[in-house]
Amino acid sequence: MNSNLSAPAVPESLQRVRVVLSHTSHPGNIGAAARAMRTMGFSRLVLVNPKIFPDPQAVAMAAGADDVLDSAKVCATLQEALSGTVLALALTARRRELATEPLWARAAATELAAVAAQESEAGASEIALVFGNETSGLSNDELAQCGRWAMIPANPDYSSLNLAAAVQVMCYELRLALCGVLPMPAVAGAGEPAPHDEVEGLLAHFEAAAVASGFLDPARPGRLMLRLRRLFARSKLEREEVSILRGLLASFRQPTGRQHPTAKSGMPD
Repeated sequence: MNSNLSAPAVPESLQRVRVVLSHTSHPGNIGAAARAMRTMGFSRLVLVNPKIFPDPQAVAMAAGADDVLDSAKVCATLQEALSGTVLALALTARRRELATEPLWARAAATELAAVAAQESEAGASEIALVFGNETSGLSNDELAQCGRWAMIPANPDYSSLNLAAAVQVMCYELRLALCGVLPMPAVAGAGEPAPHDEVEGLLAHFEAAAVASGFLDPARPGRLMLRLRRLFARSKLEREEVSILRGLLASFRQPTGRQHPTAKSGMPD
């Protein structure tokens, strides 16, 4: 073996990555995932409503990555787990209706690394890798909360990956991408990604405005909000854009009788 080979320097951006496991049923998989993370330099594990945790099996399967388990955060919902992130990548083995366009694992890791390397006036950009239950994976509602989703290019005749194996592959790809990405200089007041919480607030505002205007019947909502989620995920909203849209929605609820000076008459084509 070539003794001159050495691992690339570990960038600080590795600490901006959360690995989120949703509704994990077997504690051994949590431990194995912790081990996979540790070997690639990641340490921030977030568990959404695990069936059993903590548990001796998790410790045994972690094989020394006890620090990852000890610092793991347990949340009740995926929304709570993603709070503060600007981009979440969901891993799934099958195509979902109305989901954003899929990425292969390597391309997804490159995109995540670019976001994690960004600095802004608000601080470092937080990102998340999101994995679902061992049997059923992520629900459609959970997938809808993630701005991107990816697949691992496994054997199409036998594409079922163990949860920890999937974590290992994505952590490896993301480590490679992060070690090769240099932080981009910040542009004051421009290009700052909108955090998950602010996008969720915008969606809630849209829903309330649509109901109040009569455009949306809450008894028969259809797929309006799901399509809006898809639209916003594709557009990669910035914080200033969220503020503009929320201000616009708020202005529509002003007393009628006087047209806004920038408003135009007529319906769009």
